[in-house]
Amino acid sequence: MATTENLIARRDRLLGPNVRLFYSDPVHLVRGRGARVWDASGREYIDAYNNVPHVGHCHPAVVEAIARQAANLNTHTRYLHEGILDYVERLVATLDDTITSAIMVCTGSEANDIALRMAQALSGKTGIIATDNTYHGNTSAVSQLSTMIPPIGGFGGHVRHVPAPDSYRPLGGVAGDLHAAAFARAVESACISLNESGHGVSAMILCPAFVNEGFPDLAPGFLDQAITVVRAHGGIVIADEVQAGFGRLGTHFWGHERMGFVPDVVTMGKPMGNGHPVAAVAASYETMAAFRQAFRYFNTFGGNPVSSAAASAVLDVLAAENLPARAAETGEYMRTNLRRMGEKHQVIGDVRGSGLAIGVELVSDREGRTPRPAAGVVDAMRREGILMGMNGIHGNVLKIRPPLAFDRSDAETLLETLDHILERIA
Repeated sequence: MATTENLIARRDRLLGPNVRLFYSDPVHLVRGRGARVWDASGREYIDAYNNVPHVGHCHPAVVEAIARQAANLNTHTRYLHEGILDYVERLVATLDDTITSAIMVCTGSEANDIALRMAQALSGKTGIIATDNTYHGNTSAVSQLSTMIPPIGGFGGHVRHVPAPDSYRPLGGVAGDLHAAAFARAVESACISLNESGHGVSAMILCPAFVNEGFPDLAPGFLDQAITVVRAHGGIVIADEVQAGFGRLGTHFWGHERMGFVPDVVTMGKPMGNGHPVAAVAASYETMAAFRQAFRYFNTFGGNPVSSAAASAVLDVLAAENLPARAAETGEYMRTNLRRMGEKHQVIGDVRGSGLAIGVELVSDREGRTPRPAAGVVDAMRREGILMGMNGIHGNVLKIRPPLAFDRSDAETLLETLDHILERIA
């Protein structure tokens, strides 16, 4: 068996430098099932991080659907095939009645790239508003939205970043309605700036659960004022549901439903196919027509028969195993016990989220709410057999975002392990 050092050296030589690996001691995974994965030595881990295998690693129903269709036919959408049509019918049935059509693609990056072009086609403008701690993909267009690594040549003049919502340290200093009003004012300023620059306002794009921003606790209606501002300036609202959608939040199938608004365009990514390369952009028929008139677009294998079969199987599993309701129940159990843990460990400043999208904010000083980096805790959890991540505006939020197969037993093990680790660092 190859050593970790040899694999890292080979990876660097073959894939190029700076290809990110998780953890200071990377994990060499060879197998997965449900919410568990195994490394090359046979060690078992609880996966509390990976949202892409949405209904669980290697779910038998999804594997069987992929294999069955791959053994029959796989081709592109310039031929007639019922698979993509049957799937899109099922998909749009989960969305608002105004959203009736979809374009199938291969990645969330492609989906968001198309959504930006839809906004241009509808508005005749190019200006985009995003938060300053977001991630929407890695095409040339959507990479302009992320502040993590500034693009070569700098950010385009058509992008305005607004402060990411932070329920723990709210913009304006006060949570709730005043925070929402402060966020809307920031969006208004961005719209004015875009108009003055000549770009105009085409869209505001956001993840309705603000997952990369650290899972802020925001009440339904929080975004209403900001959305009103964007639409008053002629722009549309794009909901990036790659991380929040398909029942992850438990109480609602979509993040925008939980936040109480109807977007103009909805994007989604590989979780919809349990990791199979399938993604989609959903919108009204009128929006789709405007896009098709303004842009010549074709995706050779977006929504191919195998991808459509995988995505359809995910919808089957979500319903058959009642996974959104289970996510709500397990997530509530997790948050309740994490808050109790916070009574014991001063390093826990805040616990938030919905369903199986959970953030634990670490602080070195509760009174001052001073961020404490989460990387050390994440590495310690990995050593104990729990895989999780970190995110947030300050890089101090433990990111718990497992496959929806993650159950009460997995939660109990995670909680017990985290408790021991926080005792050690105290």
